[in-house]
Amino acid sequence: MLSGKRVLVTQCADFMGPALCEVLAEQGAEVVCSERALSEPGDAEAVVRDAGGIDVLVANLALKAPSTPVDAVDDAEWREVFAALVDPLPRLVRAAVPGMRQRGGGRILVIGSASALRGMKRASTYSAARGAQLAYVQATGVELAPLKIQVNAIAQNFVDNPTYFPPAVQANPRFQERLAREVPLGRLVTAHEDAMFAAYLCSDAAGCFVGQVFPVCGGWAVR
Repeated sequence: MLSGKRVLVTQCADFMGPALCEVLAEQGAEVVCSERALSEPGDAEAVVRDAGGIDVLVANLALKAPSTPVDAVDDAEWREVFAALVDPLPRLVRAAVPGMRQRGGGRILVIGSASALRGMKRASTYSAARGAQLAYVQATGVELAPLKIQVNAIAQNFVDNPTYFPPAVQANPRFQERLAREVPLGRLVTAHEDAMFAAYLCSDAAGCFVGQVFPVCGGWAVR
């Protein structure tokens, strides 16, 4: 599905990074995996520059989500979360677009969160940052489409990954009860299922999608 494509995956040791790198390579891509943090100015640009020419950018951005009550969120938490999840996006896109334009087009896929699609208690900062990601995808998607650069996003939740659903969380009976109660699918989406869908969105077969946000959450966000 991705033969001949060079794909850059950011924060490849976190969130969906490991599964994405594995599946994209299985699908024939030449995968460039970067573990570098992207919160500081200059980080994102350096990652894209070091990767060389790329056909696809997979913006996989993550941090441990705070669970602060809304009236206790301070400026430091707000800045930290936005610095990790939102600020890197325009920097990555700014750095990647010139090369993609020279190559005649490309794909940018943001791995986001369905917490931006459905209200969650004690997640105001995280949900706001993930919502900003999705709004950015919609705006840049329609702007870059005439350049044959397609920008889309996966908005996921209840997908097996080590950042948000580590083994200790999954083994907790209260989590299993919540899973059965809140997720129509009745289980976590597997990392492989999610990564295969990401691979499809990075491929030429998905050439008709522009600025779209795809929920991958076992039905959690669409009830």
